Amino acid sequence: MIDVRPFESLGSFKNGWLDAHYHFSFSGYHDPRRQHWGALRVWNDDTIQPHTGFERHGHRDMEIITYLRRGAITHRDHLGNDGRTVAGDVQVMSAGRGIEHEEQNLEDGVTQLFQIWILPNENGVKPGWETRSFPKGDESGRLITLASGRKKDSGALPIHQDAAILAASLKPGETVRHEIEPGRYLYVVPAAGLMTINGKVVKARDGVAITGEDALAISATEASELLIADVPEL
Repeated sequence: MIDVRPFESLGSFKNGWLDAHYHFSFSGYHDPRRQHWGALRVWNDDTIQPHTGFERHGHRDMEIITYLRRGAITHRDHLGNDGRTVAGDVQVMSAGRGIEHEEQNLEDGVTQLFQIWILPNENGVKPGWETRSFPKGDESGRLITLASGRKKDSGALPIHQDAAILAASLKPGETVRHEIEPGRYLYVVPAAGLMTINGKVVKARDGVAITGEDALAISATEASELLIADVPEL
């Protein structure tokens, strides 16, 4: 089953500093058909104005992955972590037994990011945060694992779940293939471009919910960038 969810169908929120689009029920947006997808609970598409951001607030028992599409975000938390993540890179925050943090766009231009929440397989773990730069340019045409709780993904940022976040950049005409283990739930969002996924046309910032497939063949019609969440069933 491949369910393409057009960007125009997502929930939304906008104020003076934040323009947010919600793939799943979040904050004031509620859709009983879009509560989660397996262990994937949140996928927010946020645009943050310069010199603004999310003020200090708390989380518990959630794996929060932030992928930067444009600009940069500066993270600070009560544990003393302080770092900046730039476009194309990723940060992971394991909320565990509790973390207080803020996410600020300290830049002169807008920041655009995907905020992805995955339910952990263990509650009450030690909270933590980490950011990492990933190779760019020469990695075109293949999937790179950014964050993972699977033993085979030793180079990825660790999370507390049998799940993975993968990314790929594709040139026009390139195809990448992803094999799917039985019982898995996948969610694909193109950050940019136009592509087909097993023959279905998908535009930038659409969401694609997938289950019951053996593999994905993702082909770029134009220069494209995409993320995949590969998660277990709850």
